[in-house]
Amino acid sequence: MNRLVLLLLCATTACWAAAGSAAERPNILWITSEDHGPEMGCYGDEFATTPNVDALAKKGMRYKLAWSTAPVCAPARTTLITGLYPPSCGGQHMRSMAQLPESIPLYPALLSKAGYYCTNNNKQDYNVRPQGELGWADSSRKAHYKNRDPEQPFFAIFNETCSHESKIRTRPHKQIHDPAKVRVPAYHPDNEDTRRDWAQYYDVVTQADATAGKLLRELDKQGLTDSTIVFYYGDHGSGMARGKRWTYNSGLAVPLVVYFPEKWRHLAPKEYQTGGVSDRLVGFVDLAPTLLSLAGVQPPEWMQGQAIAGKYETEAPKYMYGFRDRMDERYDFIRTVTDGRFQYIRNFNPHFIYGQFVSYNFQTPSTAAWKRAYDAGLCNAAQSHFWNLKPAEELYDLQADPDEVNNLADSPDHQQKLGELRDALYQWCHDIRDVGFLPEGEIHSRSEGSTPYEMARDETKYPFEKIFAAADLATHRNPEDLDQLKSLLTDSDSAVRYWGAVGILNRGGDAVNASKQALLAALGDDSPYVRVAAGYALGKFGDKEMQRQGIECLIDVAPSKPGTNVFAAIAALNAIDKLDEKVAFAKAEIDKMPVGEIVSPDKRYGGYPQRLLTKIQDDFKANASSR
Repeated sequence: MNRLVLLLLCATTACWAAAGSAAERPNILWITSEDHGPEMGCYGDEFATTPNVDALAKKGMRYKLAWSTAPVCAPARTTLITGLYPPSCGGQHMRSMAQLPESIPLYPALLSKAGYYCTNNNKQDYNVRPQGELGWADSSRKAHYKNRDPEQPFFAIFNETCSHESKIRTRPHKQIHDPAKVRVPAYHPDNEDTRRDWAQYYDVVTQADATAGKLLRELDKQGLTDSTIVFYYGDHGSGMARGKRWTYNSGLAVPLVVYFPEKWRHLAPKEYQTGGVSDRLVGFVDLAPTLLSLAGVQPPEWMQGQAIAGKYETEAPKYMYGFRDRMDERYDFIRTVTDGRFQYIRNFNPHFIYGQFVSYNFQTPSTAAWKRAYDAGLCNAAQSHFWNLKPAEELYDLQADPDEVNNLADSPDHQQKLGELRDALYQWCHDIRDVGFLPEGEIHSRSEGSTPYEMARDETKYPFEKIFAAADLATHRNPEDLDQLKSLLTDSDSAVRYWGAVGILNRGGDAVNASKQALLAALGDDSPYVRVAAGYALGKFGDKEMQRQGIECLIDVAPSKPGTNVFAAIAALNAIDKLDEKVAFAKAEIDKMPVGEIVSPDKRYGGYPQRLLTKIQDDFKANASSR
């Protein structure tokens, strides 16, 4: 551990000397459960069966709107453990692994150095790697606060996995909630598979609630209820399609219930009332600084969240933010903001449909059934939306339209709100130095010798405003911008050139054919990500000869030979998969791609190229059998 971190930790410990003895510090218990939103009785859902968390809310307080910041586990947990928005440090892509600077320890290290016994039972799944110790006294299935010195204050997490997405599709299953009584959201088709999976989701949430009850009873049995602050929350929205992985409220909203015993009521949020409801917007990025604040330690300046309780509680923010980037094997790029009433969504990959094939998600019966219903023409406009290309902007009234199916972005009556939230989101991207505007591989290549967090704050390595402007231009669809997009293809910065190619692709066939020479030249670009965007544009919209040249470029970037970079391979295979029968001429070459010899900075990326190649090969077989 370097000298700067040691100084920081020593300073933190010194804060404890002023704070008092161990007996005067609160114990803190976090009870979390996976893959479920606020579908609980205490949130007004009469179909839910959640007596234990309902009882906790009755004696504590719940937050009306809390967001996981990311709608999937690893980025959400990265937000929690760092107190940073992952797009500010390169940890936003699913199952990535970005190095943190030595000056940024994880919060358990800060708490443990301050005298706390910190345990995690047991999931970690972070997208970042610290250069110092994690800080857990124990992180395992056996981790428990009872193993501490009795005089030592504890911070303990217990994570329940029974409500995970995979449990929705586990068969056989003894049904508890009646599928006939499920409320089917407006975006889902009302069919047997949808109702059965939703009912099973409610069943597993009930199981998670039972675990919470067991842990609360155990706390009471240990005589610790009156000295322990309790948080209960889900780690993101439900595992149903268009919940988990999606930046709608259905993917980001989580239950958040807190309980402060009388002994520690002075540390409670200012608005805390027994059985009350807080209107304060709370995101996962706020929980690390809140922990430190409850412990009497001032959150470090680099943390990007706000303490919602404790000595260093801040005023409520006006907005709350969320994001989506690569989800397993599929690239996407979305940013979002809410003021609590309206939610604005900015799609920076509008050339991809919402419902890209993520193999893990399509194992859920209702997801596959939804796609079959769409293909058969059985879905209405709201239900079909998920399988179409995205607009650049979306705006929803969460009060009038809780399922978010009525996009108000073009509504004359909502242009002021649209502009307000757009400006807030753009300012946030600037403030955190969002590295999502770089292709994933460039986050790492530009960070060589440092870290993504440090790279993002070095203007020579990451000229943010220039790249952001290119992305903003590219991801609208104004045809009059075509000449400007072509000029981006000659810029000195590879990320700007990448967005130039994406902008032409995003505008469709006429733009691609009008930019033929510029795109053909881009097939020889030094950057594989520029070549992929140009190759995909030509392969999708060009004439037969242009298609062939574009596809041959994609195959060359993909793992056509040993030593291919994993990020370039994932990008190229994504494009190849989306070109369907147009790539049939290259089947033999695709079939023999050596995906096992891809170069990857971490094993967590390893399976994604194979998933994509398997999907492409399965499509070849399906197309052959249908002829």
